[in-house]
Formats: sequence, structure tokens, C-alpha cells
Amino acid sequence: MHKPRKGVFQFRSAYFSYTDQCSGIAVVFLHGFLENQWMWTNLIEGLPKKYRTITIDLPGHGESDNLGYVHTMEEMAEVVKALLDELRLRKYFLVGHSMGGYVALALAEKFPDNIRGLVLQNSTTRADSETKKRDRDRAIVLVKQNPQSFVRQSIPHLFRPKNRTAFREQVSRAEKEALKTSPQGIVAALEGMKARPDREVLLHFSPYPVLFIAAKHDPILPFETLEPQLQAEKVTPCVVENGHMSHIEDQDKLLKALRDFLA
Repeated sequence: MHKPRKGVFQFRSAYFSYTDQCSGIAVVFLHGFLENQWMWTNLIEGLPKKYRTITIDLPGHGESDNLGYVHTMEEMAEVVKALLDELRLRKYFLVGHSMGGYVALALAEKFPDNIRGLVLQNSTTRADSETKKRDRDRAIVLVKQNPQSFVRQSIPHLFRPKNRTAFREQVSRAEKEALKTSPQGIVAALEGMKARPDREVLLHFSPYPVLFIAAKHDPILPFETLEPQLQAEKVTPCVVENGHMSHIEDQDKLLKALRDFLA
């Protein structure tokens, strides 16, 4: 296994952690809310070495600094683009899990000519509903009261209920990684996700193909809201069985779909 080159780069006055390994066609991995670049380790190990894989800790997550009190998806995309420019990458695949998918969509919308293909894993192109926005407001209150408690309650609920015991070790590790997210980073991401626009149009008119991975028992994104998006003309659909953490709960099927799409 290639050991990833770890690096730090500066954007505005903040510092961001990233890894860069192998060489060849570039594939950029963007983690979800309360996650960091560690989440991609097993998936990247399963890819052929002909791909250059790049991961980043998004603002306020992992080892990266905060940019402000709200991290919009567009701002997070600016950070990612700054890294890719620094690495002199002109064309790349984007793979985004959940919030990372929202960031990937923001980047792909602004710089369509740079995108070879877009992978949305347990994500959606739609904006938050009013109910979801209220849920995020409640979450912000909880984070301000007790960030650790919020994280410990949130992580198990990303998994399909029956998998919380089957994947006990992975749930525990995901929780440990989530606790590295700064309270300011948690709130800034919640504010940013709440404000994001609808980008469903990209599934119909983008110049690049889209692999859309949707889970039947996703506790965060109801499958019925994803089904119409899976039928868009630019989309290759991949439906998996379990919860929001497909890279853990449906790893083999996800990896096969990813390998086929990249090839």
C-alpha cells in the first residue's frame, strides 16, 4: 500500500490538512458532516493504483481550521479548488459523501470544465426542506449546549438500526473521529448546509456523468426523495441496501460501482 503524502496548505489565513497519493487520473474525496479524510481509507485502498487520490479535511473538520461562523458549501468548494490549483490539477473526478456531495456540487456548478465525473454518495442535489432547516436550528442549539453529547448522539443514527451493533467498532471509530470536529466547525457546517441552494438541474444538464449512490434504509435521506434524482439523464444509479454510511455498511458494492464508474 502506498503511504499517502500528508500536507498542509493555506487559504486566506486558515490552514487545511490534505493527503495526496499515487499518480495518474485524479480522484478527489470530500467527506461528510462530522467526518474527516480518515473515512476514505478503506475505499481508497480498494482502488487500482492508477488513480491519484486526494483527500482533504474540510473547514472546521479533522485537522483543518475554521474560516468563519458560517461555512457555506460555496466557501468550502473554494477551499477545495484552492488545493487542486496548488496541486496543478486541471481535470478530476469528485467523490462526495453527504455534505461532501453538497460541496462537490457547488464546485462542479462553478467549474464544470474541470470535472471528469461526479460521485454523490448518500447525498442529494435538493435544498433543505423547511422541516430540515428547523431540525438544523435545533441541532445548533444542542451543539452550543454540549457539543460532545451532540456528536455521540448523532453518529449511531447515521447507520441503519440493525447495523449499529453489527458495526459496533466502526460506529465507535466514527464517533472518535467526529469528536475532533471543533464546535465552531459543527455549527458553521450546519448553518452552511441549511443555506445551500437546490442544484438538481446539474443532474440533467451537466457536461460530465454522475454516479449517484442511494441507500434504501438511509435514516438521514429518505429513499423516496432520492428516487426521482436517480432517474435523471446524466445519472448512473447505484442503489444499496443499508444506511447513510455506505462506505462502511455497503463497502463492497460501493467500491465496485466506484471502480466501474472511474474506468
